[in-house]
Amino acid sequence: MHGIKVLMAKNYIDNLSEEARKGQLEKAEQGIWPSKAPLGYRNVTGLNGKKIIEPDPEFSGTITHLFGWYATGTLSLKQLAAEAQSAGLVYRRTGGPLPTSNLHAILRNRLYTGDFDWNGRRYVGRHQPLVSRELWERVQGVLDGRHASKSGRKTKRDFAFSGLIKCGHCGCALVGELKKKRYVYYHCTGYKGKCPEPYVREEVVSEQFSALLGRLSFGDEVLSWVRTALLESHADEQKEHEAAIGRLQGEYDRLRHRLHAMYVDKLDGRIDGSFYTQMSEQWRTEQDKIAREIARHQAADRSYLEEGAQLIELAHGAQRLFAKQEAQEQRRLLNFVLSNSIWKDGELTATFRQPFNLIAEATAAASGGEGGGGLNSPGHPAWLGN
Repeated sequence: MHGIKVLMAKNYIDNLSEEARKGQLEKAEQGIWPSKAPLGYRNVTGLNGKKIIEPDPEFSGTITHLFGWYATGTLSLKQLAAEAQSAGLVYRRTGGPLPTSNLHAILRNRLYTGDFDWNGRRYVGRHQPLVSRELWERVQGVLDGRHASKSGRKTKRDFAFSGLIKCGHCGCALVGELKKKRYVYYHCTGYKGKCPEPYVREEVVSEQFSALLGRLSFGDEVLSWVRTALLESHADEQKEHEAAIGRLQGEYDRLRHRLHAMYVDKLDGRIDGSFYTQMSEQWRTEQDKIAREIARHQAADRSYLEEGAQLIELAHGAQRLFAKQEAQEQRRLLNFVLSNSIWKDGELTATFRQPFNLIAEATAAASGGEGGGGLNSPGHPAWLGN
């Protein structure tokens, strides 16, 4: 009898486990993360009664900053832990910095982009992402570069382009190496096996990066005209943000009136306390989301002019800045302006990030086309079109 009871109990547990797995798979197929929320999110009950995840107001902003900080390629995981601690993100067990293993797991977690992997399949999540897919990919490139560089010889020298460029033959990272105590050469790590790409001098790589940044250069007259155009377009941008804030504020007030009316119904005995608690929690959660959206629009309106002017000035002087900067700042600049840097057969290719891709296209069109007085003329159709 004891053996029969053990078998029956095991069968019951197996059935429960199977049903739990089926439920988790069903949620994943619906785009709902089916497990405990990772750091930066929290588990809540959705409008349909299902458990979902949403950004944690306390930690979500710091998680977003972690990706941005690490994407620069200038911080180690230990330094990143110190930055996180100063921002209020600590290890709950000890109150100290997060272990580097935890940080590594966070930076590798695709869930923060809005997508997630479950049982070997990738799903498009319905939760709010904390980072863009592009930023997440940049972080993966930095992590891969750091991992590959560990197989090479350790050095105290800070090489400007280590981990920033991928080999066009095998996809591994290019890392720097000091030869004869004075010459810097870059080579493929060969992490996936012997690679045919030869060593290359740092000066050659630097010249090709400088040439790429030179594609952003335009005249002072255009710079002045773009600044004026930003001021003029700010009025339209401000109207859009004000309209969005007005819509959101109306929705916020509607929920506030609902909560007040439902509270009166509760006092009059028309609804019970449990229903009031459930609905009030859902509506207050919606109010919190709306309040964050309003704050985002307000911040975007304030930063429109400032950030726009800084981006244009950075593009205008990117080549000049690159020539003057130290290795660490050169890497930060290239990470900000370029992505997917690939070295193959002695040639460097890279993709300009937005909005630098538009500036590069306008500059190329203005220098190669006709009309409007040439590249330095703000009246050129290439600038008017972008």
